[in-house]
Amino acid sequence: AVAADTDRVQQEPWAETTEGTGINLTCLHPKITADSTHWYRQFPDQAPQLVAMAVRGTKPVPEPAGSLSVSDDRRSSALWLGWPRRGDAAVYYCALGP
Repeated sequence: AVAADTDRVQQEPWAETTEGTGINLTCLHPKITADSTHWYRQFPDQAPQLVAMAVRGTKPVPEPAGSLSVSDDRRSSALWLGWPRRGDAAVYYCALGP
């Protein structure tokens, strides 16, 4: 099961950077302690692709290059895209799961 309650899972609706300039995408869910946090990206006319998953702490993300950090209380996360390329432009979603 994945949480889809947009009142309780908050992401910025828009983020923009230039090619090669890192960007931090955040996901806040102060009323939910997630068992795991998943980040997906979706390109136009394609199904969402899993980018990374973590329970807590920071782990490297190979594609797109960066890292995923989940807070110790598991109520927020940040997906850092270290060197985004034009081809990384997509819709990025965070999802909470068991």
